Amino acid sequence: MTLIKSISGIRGTIGGPAGAGLTPADIVKYTTAYGRWVIATTNNKKVVIGRDARISGPMVNYLVTGTLMGLGINVVDLGLSTTPTVELAVADEQAGGGIIITASHNPKEWNALKLLNYKGEFINDDEGKKVLELAENSDFQFAEVEQLGTVVPNQTYLQKHIDKILSLSLVDVDAIKAANFKVVIDCVNSTGGIFLPPLLNVLGVTQIEQLYCTPDGNFPHNPEPLPENLTAISAKVLEVKADFGIVVDPDVDRLCFVNEDGSMFGEEYTLVAVADHVLRHTPGNTVSNLSSTRALRDVTEKLGGTYEASAVGEVNVVAKMKKTGAVIGGEGNGGIIYPELHYGRDALVGIALFLTHLAKSQKSITALKQTYPAYYISKNKITLQAGMDIDGLLKKIELKYNHQPYSTIDGLKVEFGKQWVHLRRSNTEPVIRIYTEADSAEKAEELAQYIISDITSYLNS
Repeated sequence: MTLIKSISGIRGTIGGPAGAGLTPADIVKYTTAYGRWVIATTNNKKVVIGRDARISGPMVNYLVTGTLMGLGINVVDLGLSTTPTVELAVADEQAGGGIIITASHNPKEWNALKLLNYKGEFINDDEGKKVLELAENSDFQFAEVEQLGTVVPNQTYLQKHIDKILSLSLVDVDAIKAANFKVVIDCVNSTGGIFLPPLLNVLGVTQIEQLYCTPDGNFPHNPEPLPENLTAISAKVLEVKADFGIVVDPDVDRLCFVNEDGSMFGEEYTLVAVADHVLRHTPGNTVSNLSSTRALRDVTEKLGGTYEASAVGEVNVVAKMKKTGAVIGGEGNGGIIYPELHYGRDALVGIALFLTHLAKSQKSITALKQTYPAYYISKNKITLQAGMDIDGLLKKIELKYNHQPYSTIDGLKVEFGKQWVHLRRSNTEPVIRIYTEADSAEKAEELAQYIISDITSYLNS
């Protein structure tokens, strides 16, 4: 059993003893703390909630709703929804915050409370620490019977979200319709199965082969949209001769595409392609996190913009985007953040922008991918002994390579021309994660092994 308490939310496996998993006691505890924080900071007693389709969703939803009502908070319940839809609804409803009941790409035994501020954005480091501090104070005060909150179901936000996407100037329905795309979608039996078909239909895509679109939470494969988990859609794209495939994760904030030959377009290149489209029409700056592909920087600079990297994490990307006035940004895991709509990862707006770009390019999806710089990322890790001075170890690597461009805003990232290595310590175990990128898979792995040998050498000495 696992319970992970972080600044942006509470994530854990369902069941087990309190404090060791995401149990009813833990759900009530952290929902209470969050509700108290919302009231104290906004004096607003309205919170929007929504959930993905995982099996534990109804149980968690009932507990969250009842706890908020017990605090005197009025709940707007979107029911089965998506993370970006809840984010939009918080702002539209002028609520004090929002809770998304989803463990994102984690397997079905997991669930989580993702916590939003009054803007519909993930709470930041200071806010998260305050919520966690409140959770450890058991002196909770609940509302008297006359002051209990209410709950109002609201099923209108699917259409509202789609309408907002259609109103964007860089979404061209006529171009998409004229392309007459044939697509396969994999929604991993979660809420993408509710949202993707109507979005595609209004975008003019009528040839849709649906895989795993029943929102019952029975994930047919590991829900993280990685190549090894997408063999079924890859085969289906080939079988039906589709133009491409579309894959989302359970809460629809990550997006990736499958090429017409069944190969992967690449999660990293989802953001690169969408940024290419946006920058061609609205020149400006871009942001992604330190572990994302250099291809975004190349495309941005080619089109006259400035690229900057943030620490890993959506809240950090958003903060950097606001600081630099970025017109597009996100993460290399297929997370598109388009501020013209809202500051949150949104697979739905990503689909609309990508399809517009592909349609106007008049290229196949494979040919489009070939127009971008080719980079390959290798992901490794090294496990250390518990209690080891990981920060001191990273400092030694930093000193060895301090003649190279490097960053320490999130672990250590060192650049070697167009190659880079990013070392990050795990927050939950004695592990250093090692990400490398180069212009070939072989070079990326070679760089990783070179850095691993450095670490091993320091450990042995």
